[in-house]
Amino acid sequence: MSETRTFKAAELENLIVRAMLASDTSEDNARAVSAALIRAEIDGQKGHGFSRVPSYSAQARSGKVNGRAAPEAFKSKPGALMVDAGHGFFYPAFNLVLEMLPDMARRNGIAAAAIRRSHHAGVMGWHVERLADEGLVSIIVANTPKGMPPWGGKKPVFGTNPIAFGAPRRDGFPVIVDLALTTVARGNIMTAAQAGKPIPEGWATDADGNPTTDAKKALEGMLMPVGGAKGYALALMVELLAGPLGGAALSAEATSFFTPDGGPPGVGQTVIAIDPAAFAGSDAFLDRVEDVLASIETQEGARVPGGRLPELRARADSEGLTVPSPLVKEVEDIITGGA
Repeated sequence: MSETRTFKAAELENLIVRAMLASDTSEDNARAVSAALIRAEIDGQKGHGFSRVPSYSAQARSGKVNGRAAPEAFKSKPGALMVDAGHGFFYPAFNLVLEMLPDMARRNGIAAAAIRRSHHAGVMGWHVERLADEGLVSIIVANTPKGMPPWGGKKPVFGTNPIAFGAPRRDGFPVIVDLALTTVARGNIMTAAQAGKPIPEGWATDADGNPTTDAKKALEGMLMPVGGAKGYALALMVELLAGPLGGAALSAEATSFFTPDGGPPGVGQTVIAIDPAAFAGSDAFLDRVEDVLASIETQEGARVPGGRLPELRARADSEGLTVPSPLVKEVEDIITGGA
């Protein structure tokens, strides 16, 4: 058997839907999950893409994630939205935010949603991109199960605690910033472990705090903050915004996104949407965005964050998506029950 297989995006997306449906997940939720994972795969973020299907499926089957949860939302104030993901997947909860938050931001100039009892947020750049498509500037923060120690400490307190930022452009692809506050996202280490490959030095330690290039040992150890003490300080900021603000679990309390055992992670995400029209005005904002970006794009070798995404999407459309054959077999076994 070939080590890899290539699929059209729609074929791979259908495979994910079928695996989730076979794992006690409703059709709406299965499609929301599949859309997010396939977008991650297309955008080159394999650690948040097809590789997540076995762990997502196992958690839905064990009840760690409620695959049939229907998120609920209520406006606590004109510009504040509280969302309960019901210990289900994040993606249906964010779809509900996307239905409600843009209008709230336009009415108030700025609006925020806090999601609690949630799960893995995946590639958050896609979520801010969708808000940019609505003409809004946005920031999303999320806390994740612990894996990063405080600067100078020896025990994990924070997760990768990612931040994403999106801004619309007048004609071009939105500005998309999406980064974990650890040197690397844990999903990248999981992908390396699945492939039996080492990881670069400096990404992580083993369970005893020793630097390691062994991906499997790294999954049992700790991740290093990006930028040293500065990354740790940003992780603290994200923790407070994503956890306590909306009443979600802390990183130190959350269970793993990867294993089916234990209770639900219960983490949180906070989404802030800003309407430029309420400030300097949409035209003035878009004009000045182009001024900033021109100073980047005119420099050889420099690029705007998110600028490669259209190219990656065009390539996936023409060449398909290549994934490891053993992983495909594992997903097919989920669908058939291992028969």
